[in-house]
Amino acid sequence: MLDNMPRGTICIEDIEIGMMRYLHKVVTDRDIEMFAEISTDHNPVHLDDDYANDTIFEGRIAHGMLTAGLISAVIGEQLPGHGTVYLGQSLKFLGPVRPGDRVTAEVEVTNIDLRRRRVSMDTRCLVNGKKILVGEATVLAPSRKFD
Repeated sequence: MLDNMPRGTICIEDIEIGMMRYLHKVVTDRDIEMFAEISTDHNPVHLDDDYANDTIFEGRIAHGMLTAGLISAVIGEQLPGHGTVYLGQSLKFLGPVRPGDRVTAEVEVTNIDLRRRRVSMDTRCLVNGKKILVGEATVLAPSRKFD
């Protein structure tokens, strides 16, 4: 279950540098299994305890892109929200997410190009306050002028 701040679309005209939104999600075994099915990534480091215990992670981990998908959820549901078009995303994975971890996904506005409706954001995911994913996103934000 997602524990979100209030949802809603924020139009480009109302976005300000420094705005932030976030969500929390506990990653479950079911999430990992479903992501494996959808993505067709059945790497045993995600699905097989015996295999994963013998890796550098010493146990199963969630798919990195499952974690990155939480950034997409914040962008698409909260900031800017519905009607946003993803234009680009860079990602750097700093640590694993394990089944049962509570991930906090955050986005923070760093630049606004009002004329082109472009918004740049720092993106990050944390587990227990430790960054496990960082990156930058560029999106095309909704505008009241195009409603």
